[in-house]
Amino acid sequence: MAHVFVYGTLKRGQPNHKVLLDRTNGCSAFRGRGRTVEPHPLVILVIAGEHNIPCLLNLPGQGRRVAGEIYAVDEQMLSFLDEFEGCPDMYQRTHVRVAVLEWEGPRCALEEPPAAEGTLQCLVYSMATYPPEWARLPYLDSYDSQGAHGLRYNPRENR
Repeated sequence: MAHVFVYGTLKRGQPNHKVLLDRTNGCSAFRGRGRTVEPHPLVILVIAGEHNIPCLLNLPGQGRRVAGEIYAVDEQMLSFLDEFEGCPDMYQRTHVRVAVLEWEGPRCALEEPPAAEGTLQCLVYSMATYPPEWARLPYLDSYDSQGAHGLRYNPRENR
């Protein structure tokens, strides 16, 4: 099992969370909430004027400490998420250290538990290549598709 940190539309209560619950995609289990140890730019991309996709730019040390959720996923779900996130063409799967704020996961030999200092190495889908102006977009520390930013996410099925 791998730990994946989700910060956008895959979180509970967000438009794409259902894919993590669909057993035909593989297995996933909510393990807790966390925040990136290092700041990262979390921006909303206004693609084609309407899609409003949350994106974590792979610029550690810039931006804000981003809030999200931690899931344990099996290889089948990880492969599904790679395809779902357009990895490696749109997003890249990278590592990020997450400060665990709330942990519901089991402490067993099959999964790495949070370290003594309350951190966990997770996989995250971020963008390593992007136009320079994206790094100048407003940064968020938490994403909600219905947030005060007013940029409503346009689900894939509506595109």
